[in-house]
Amino acid sequence: MIHKIKPVIYSILLFYFGCSLSEALAQDIRGFETNFEKRSIDLNELIDGGPGKDGIPSIDNPKFVSQNEASGWLRDREPVISLEIDGEARAYPIQILMWHEIANDVIGGVPVSVTFCPLCYSAIVFDRRHNGEVLEFGVSGLLRHSDMIMYDRETESLWQQFSGEALVSVYTGDFLKIVPSQLISFEQFRQAHPEAPVLSRETGHRRNYGENPYAGYDDINNSPFLLKNDVPGEISPMEKVIGVRTEAEVKGYTYSVTKEKRVLHDTVGGEPIVIFHLDGMASAMDNRTIHRSRDDGATGVFSPLVDGEKLEFEFHSGKIRDKNSGSTWNIAGQAIEGPLKGTQMDTKIYGDYFAFAWLVFYPETKMVD
Repeated sequence: MIHKIKPVIYSILLFYFGCSLSEALAQDIRGFETNFEKRSIDLNELIDGGPGKDGIPSIDNPKFVSQNEASGWLRDREPVISLEIDGEARAYPIQILMWHEIANDVIGGVPVSVTFCPLCYSAIVFDRRHNGEVLEFGVSGLLRHSDMIMYDRETESLWQQFSGEALVSVYTGDFLKIVPSQLISFEQFRQAHPEAPVLSRETGHRRNYGENPYAGYDDINNSPFLLKNDVPGEISPMEKVIGVRTEAEVKGYTYSVTKEKRVLHDTVGGEPIVIFHLDGMASAMDNRTIHRSRDDGATGVFSPLVDGEKLEFEFHSGKIRDKNSGSTWNIAGQAIEGPLKGTQMDTKIYGDYFAFAWLVFYPETKMVD
């Protein structure tokens, strides 16, 4: 599978991701002091990631700047993780998280870990409260199914970033709570949350923020790096998909479908949803300079139930409107014009991922393609 990856990308990735855990075990598993006897997986499923424990440094004391200050180095089309809890919103630029993968923060009174795994294109936010304590997460340097393995610094349990499941040690079998978030452009974030702060480049580390060290990796003709599993189905492993998670059901939607439809109504786990897909956001992993990357668009998945009424949406003349009131809506699920102006729909638990990642962790999922 590696032969399809461009030589420059391969060299970069080979530097970071190299040997099986069985080799690392001979080196005391790269500095971990934890109970490897308690686990839910075969340790050989783990891949040693090269930089080692905390070799990719998490951001543990994040600083924030105004949108005006951030605009000096963050371009309008660049992707940010948009997070809002209890009326407080913040933006976490992918150009920063690309190099750190985890930011431990507190927003709206909730301790969170804002995470991004470049190899799976998975931006996921977790509530750090678990079993009566607040955990702080770091990057373990290990991979499983090409996805980042996190660890908590309190027990050094190992956690799968894509699912939030503890795989090794004290918390094995437990899951972190996923917090709804959204991957949108900086411009789209500014329009939705004009006063909200932005994660600062002052991280305490020197990195080439704004550059993508995995340039070209999300070419649909590439293959996932260091993935041992076969990808089920006919879909290209590197196609982007929208994955929706409910307690009763998970479901996936290919970008090829959502980009064409722009608005898609469906039901997942017995719950109605509506998916928006609008232009305006650059892919995080196309061009070496992120803001010059192709426009893949941004997505949103929401509950269309507003004040007990189910709204029906349509895409017309470049805008999303609900047929019920004729109001216009943005990618953040906010009514910005019309009778419902100021209304905010509830964001569902969803994300934008490479298809291989979604299908490896949810192989039985129904994929709408």
